[in-house]
Amino acid sequence: MASSVSTPAASALAAARCKVFGGGRKDGSAGCRVGIARKTLGRVAMALAVDTSRFEGVPMAPPDPILGVSEAFKADTSDLKLNLGVGAYRTEELQPSVLNVVKKAENLMLEKGEFKEYLPIEGLAAFNKATADLLLGADNPVIKQGRVATLQSLSGTGSLRLAAAFIQRYFPDAKVLISSPTWGNHKNIFNDARVPWSEYRYYDPKTVGLDFEGMIADIQAAPEGSFVLLHGCAHNPTGIDPTPQQWERLADVIQEKNHMPFFDVAYQGFASGSLDEDAFSVRLFVERGLEVFVAQSYSKNLGLYAERIGAINVICSAPEVADRVKSQLKRLARPMYSNPPVHGAKIVANVVGDPTMFSEWKEEMAQMAGRIKNVRQKLYDSLSAKDQSGKDWSFILSQIGMFSYTGLNRNQSDNMTEKWHIYMTKDGRISLAGLNLAKCEYLADAIIDSFHNVN
Repeated sequence: MASSVSTPAASALAAARCKVFGGGRKDGSAGCRVGIARKTLGRVAMALAVDTSRFEGVPMAPPDPILGVSEAFKADTSDLKLNLGVGAYRTEELQPSVLNVVKKAENLMLEKGEFKEYLPIEGLAAFNKATADLLLGADNPVIKQGRVATLQSLSGTGSLRLAAAFIQRYFPDAKVLISSPTWGNHKNIFNDARVPWSEYRYYDPKTVGLDFEGMIADIQAAPEGSFVLLHGCAHNPTGIDPTPQQWERLADVIQEKNHMPFFDVAYQGFASGSLDEDAFSVRLFVERGLEVFVAQSYSKNLGLYAERIGAINVICSAPEVADRVKSQLKRLARPMYSNPPVHGAKIVANVVGDPTMFSEWKEEMAQMAGRIKNVRQKLYDSLSAKDQSGKDWSFILSQIGMFSYTGLNRNQSDNMTEKWHIYMTKDGRISLAGLNLAKCEYLADAIIDSFHNVN
């Protein structure tokens, strides 16, 4: 039988340690629970319920700057609202969609009745082959020579994080160079892996274009042997890519400085509509004989956002080097997440491995890329027709991919949201994948108002 007891000593102890939860009793006495006494074989064991927390020193984290946009959008009740913050493809009706070829691949998996057993640490073999073939071209000599170490990982973010851990362990004195600006999670990833980084110039606000000379100068000035993080195509957030000739010059400088190119490829086939065209930059560096890191994602080009499917590839100088690199990537992956998920990997392997589905996928990618190009053109036409100031809006057309850097500053971006109910990131980036033709003129009105009337 248990009974409650309260002693002066117990009350004092509980009161002294009561800080966080702020309990309290209805009788108005001290705000902490005092304790429960139990009699066991003539002994009384006092169990104090102490209202304090070991997590008292843990502060509240700030909201994610991109995902927070979606939360604010959901809370807005206006019929005019438009979400151009998150990079996820929408139909012309602004609805999420699943590619037809993905549905077919999933039906094929159901028909086969495939098991859900654990994958090896490196992932699904058929996926790893397919992803390297797509990235480099199936006939690339580095594949035939066994010089590519590929691990299936948790989409682009997980692939980057795994590579960052590898850099921290085996290149502890190296620095990573990151474009200014870049995707918001890049810096988080390297910070979390305790890999030092610095920025190289990329965006020129005067031209709303590429500061190529600044980029070259900063990469040349970096310590020899640095890792240079490059966006393979459709630079996020600017949508500004180097020309083929500029990629050649970048390869020259990186090779001269003995830097390690590290590509983030999140939009292959989704930017231009061509898998080969969007892989030009990576293939150029590999053809030059450089050792290269490449993180891949299938979130955009196959619409597999929630499947978290991607890969880290390391192109090495020799097969035995690739074997050693792969063994250490597996060693790093094991305590992180053990092994990757199978569902998305089988979708990719089925689509790429079946000639009919592969052709259908390329058609659907071209349609998605085409829809984004159409709204990009309509937005430019609307801006040019409505803005009587003579401002040149042609940078909208020279950018590529799902994002556009509008050149709007933070105050102007706030005006877009507060006055026009258009949700976007504070750096002026908009996702054209969340825009349709019907909303282009409304968006143009908002951009013109914000640009000219807000400092």
